[in-house]
Amino acid sequence: MTSRLRVAQVVTRLMAGAGHVALRGAMSLDPAAYEVVFIIGSGNRLVQEARDAGYEVVVAERLRSEIAPLDDWRARADLRAVLSSGSFDVVHTHSAKAGALGRLAARDAGVPRVVHTYHGFPFHEFQSRPRRTTYIALERALGKITDAVLAVGPAVAAEAIRRKLVPPERVRTIGVAVSSGPEPGATDRAEARRLLGVPPGMHVVGTVGRLDFQKAPDDFVTALAAVGRQDVLGIWVGDGPLRARTERLAARRGLAGRMVFTGERPDVAALLPGFDVFAMASRYEGLPCAIVEAMGAARPVVATAVNAVPNIVIAGETGLLVPPGMPVLLARAIGHLIDNPALASRLGRAARASLGAELTPAALGAVLDETYRGPGAGSAPGLQPALEVA
Repeated sequence: MTSRLRVAQVVTRLMAGAGHVALRGAMSLDPAAYEVVFIIGSGNRLVQEARDAGYEVVVAERLRSEIAPLDDWRARADLRAVLSSGSFDVVHTHSAKAGALGRLAARDAGVPRVVHTYHGFPFHEFQSRPRRTTYIALERALGKITDAVLAVGPAVAAEAIRRKLVPPERVRTIGVAVSSGPEPGATDRAEARRLLGVPPGMHVVGTVGRLDFQKAPDDFVTALAAVGRQDVLGIWVGDGPLRARTERLAARRGLAGRMVFTGERPDVAALLPGFDVFAMASRYEGLPCAIVEAMGAARPVVATAVNAVPNIVIAGETGLLVPPGMPVLLARAIGHLIDNPALASRLGRAARASLGAELTPAALGAVLDETYRGPGAGSAPGLQPALEVA
């Protein structure tokens, strides 16, 4: 009989990509085999979703994304106290800050097994060389106290190995788990556009994500303006620190009345069928959940060719790719799909068809089960085979 494992999921913010992957992973495990506790710094609607699903959520308020040495030291102590008192078998960390403090705290608390997921990396080409070098050195040091690493997408796994962040035998690639329902039809599209308030005759170019530097909302807005069509409506689903600035930029670019910021929405899956094009302007990424969900909704995707995105958005086959930081080329690709609806439809259908079994909750659950139980354990009966995750 397989023993029930107690797992702590440590996430800086239970939101966006890292939060979705952490929550979906937990929901793919059989509660008869696993007891999961979320330890977070903050979150959005996913916090309530986690609680509604029966998970305990512990808030460590000093666990924040920003670098603050005194608070970071205190956050590490807070995490150590929670982990020491929780009798955890596994600590699974996500994101840069929780990944660093959570792994250190797990070592301090003597937790038997430490797992970390790379959703992306804290270092990227838009940083100064000294800062990037420091982050890489820190990740290498943390890799020495990490039993297993999960990388979201093959390119992320390859980068972790190339940068020698962790021994190669400890790295395993995972995908973003999506549940495949029926392909959206005309009724779904009409309802989505009603929910979004889309006027008749408008082409919708939408995206989903946090309004922050990583997601390059300035490039998204600049690209929409450069498309140069009055019948294009831009929609950004999500919120973040750059919302007010991005709204002002949209007004300056002449998009007043043609750029909608919805804020956080719990019904993203119902909104996606209303998009004519899903566009992502990110400067850097792991493998964004939003892109996978858009592909599942058979939406044609235009995205920047960063990190693991090209592993799933195959240029000319399942979407179009452009370089990051070049909104003029993003605009050209968007305009090309609007002008060629047959191509857009083909790319959308091909994108949906390309989502294989490795991108299902069951597949993610199987990987987590093997990773949590360690080498040689095999696949324990710890999965939730019939789970559907919205």
